[in-house]
Amino acid sequence: MRKSRLSKHKQGRLVEHFVAGTTARCAASLVGVNFKTSAYYFHRLREIIAYHLEQEADAVFSGEIEVDESYFGGKRKGKRGRGAAGKVPVFGLLKRGGKVYTKIIPDASSATLCPIIERKVVPDSIVYSDCWRGYNALDVSDFRHFRINHSKLFADKANHINGIENFWNQAKRHMRKFNGVPKEHFGLFLKDCEWRFNNSDPLSQLRQLRQWVKGQLN
Repeated sequence: MRKSRLSKHKQGRLVEHFVAGTTARCAASLVGVNFKTSAYYFHRLREIIAYHLEQEADAVFSGEIEVDESYFGGKRKGKRGRGAAGKVPVFGLLKRGGKVYTKIIPDASSATLCPIIERKVVPDSIVYSDCWRGYNALDVSDFRHFRINHSKLFADKANHINGIENFWNQAKRHMRKFNGVPKEHFGLFLKDCEWRFNNSDPLSQLRQLRQWVKGQLN
């Protein structure tokens, strides 16, 4: 950001368009800059967001927590969901009434998922999941574990994972407008979605992002 040749006015407008969810190509046209310039600036904003979220990565969740995995990208044809070719597996935890945390994972095995849950969730919390076998170890853990069988129903009073599934839908809808996210930058786009979900008010997002950008300039 320090080396940017853009005027403060144009940088400010790009930040506003970023918060609004405008694509880099559209923002370039509206602000009057080169597409590569706006694309790089948006990339740097996502790096700043990811950096600040990483500083909060040690924060733990307590209370009622929903956990789930999802799969992004890849080809539409053929198998979907778990085991689909070319897709990026992502794990998420959502504190009901609070924030979401996401992490790219190599697979959805118990050996991968349970250590993340144990690190991020306070013992004796209530953990809701679907019936995926990767969560079997939670049945004999320090958590109170409830499963929802999606082959039969999606919610049984408090027993559901609708919150984390809502986040997945929002994240995929946001990424879809970019007509493909480069796999090497997917993690930045994911953290961008996490940040937007956790801080849903656009004005609050704008203030926070301006503050972070200002910190980069000092």
